[in-house]
Amino acid sequence: MSPRRLRALVRRVIVEIRRDRPSLALLFIAPILVTGLFTFILRDASGPDVHVAVASQGSGPAATLVSDRLEGALTAAGMAVTHANSVDEAQTAVRDGSASIAILLPASLAPGTGATITLLTKGLDPSGDTAQIAAVSQAVLGGLASSMGAVLPAITHATVYGAPSSDPMAPFAPAIVAFFLYFFVYLLTGVSFLRERTGGTLERLMATPVTRGEVVTGYTLGFGFFAMVQVALLLAWALVAVRVPAIGPLPGFAVGLGISVAGSPLLAFVVVLLLALGAVSLGIFLSTFARTELQVIQFIPVVLVPQFLLSGVLFSVDSLPSVLQPLVHVMPLAYAVDALREVFIRGADLSVTAVQVDITVLAAVAGLFAAVASRTIRRDVV
Repeated sequence: MSPRRLRALVRRVIVEIRRDRPSLALLFIAPILVTGLFTFILRDASGPDVHVAVASQGSGPAATLVSDRLEGALTAAGMAVTHANSVDEAQTAVRDGSASIAILLPASLAPGTGATITLLTKGLDPSGDTAQIAAVSQAVLGGLASSMGAVLPAITHATVYGAPSSDPMAPFAPAIVAFFLYFFVYLLTGVSFLRERTGGTLERLMATPVTRGEVVTGYTLGFGFFAMVQVALLLAWALVAVRVPAIGPLPGFAVGLGISVAGSPLLAFVVVLLLALGAVSLGIFLSTFARTELQVIQFIPVVLVPQFLLSGVLFSVDSLPSVLQPLVHVMPLAYAVDALREVFIRGADLSVTAVQVDITVLAAVAGLFAAVASRTIRRDVV
């Protein structure tokens, strides 16, 4: 092994990376920005904005006393509290959003009765529900400790939409499906379109009467076809589980995740397909600013990672620092996650306003990036 040749190779690598400013930014600036954003969210995330509806199934002075004492403890903990006259009224309050969580008190909370208090949430945001349940449980147990002594009631969780599942993937499936589809479609499109440019195909096309809009539309539809196939395969993998029985010494297993969906799988397909078309347009647009495949990948920490952190995939949107919450409204992934949660968990259809808004925004984003790409594509043709 020749030290001189090794030094020459090392020098060549260093010189090439030093001249590639996007690569230097990826090495030194992107990690600082991403870790800084992640730390800022963890440290400055606000506590859950809890609005509690309290409903007691008991009657008489004892039940009223317990309910009043509990409402006082919740108010002292900084939560907004309303009194519901019945369990149905509390459920309606959670369903229509006037309360974020309901406390359903049993008919009797006497010590030694094995009483159980139910905390009811909407069930569409698992991470947000977890934070609210933790805060309310602490206030509930603290408020009842003085009247019930050491024997405190058990606390269970129920949801308006769906049902608490033993499958840990079930509540997170909409966000995970949306993010990974968005990630891989962007990567495929960005790298493939860059190869069309660097291979000279795009340059030859631009020398013909074909317009920039036709080029972008044609590539979008072409890549969109494969994105559609990818969406179909991913949803089939996520929603279907084919059980394979045990064969000899081999144990039985399942092919597919078998995640339940309360709504229409076809509507979920439409939502994810629109997100994928947006990723196609985004990949085409960003690849016009890249010279190498590495530079296409360099956009991931800048464009995709912030969406992963801010779109409700990992953290609840309501718990984000207030300065970051306006950014959620310009992130396509946030609308896809919201729509898929409505379909997967709530069973929503196109008559639901939230789904209509999400689908409209996803379609508009796909069209916007395609239009912008058609305006920037000529600058990279030489």
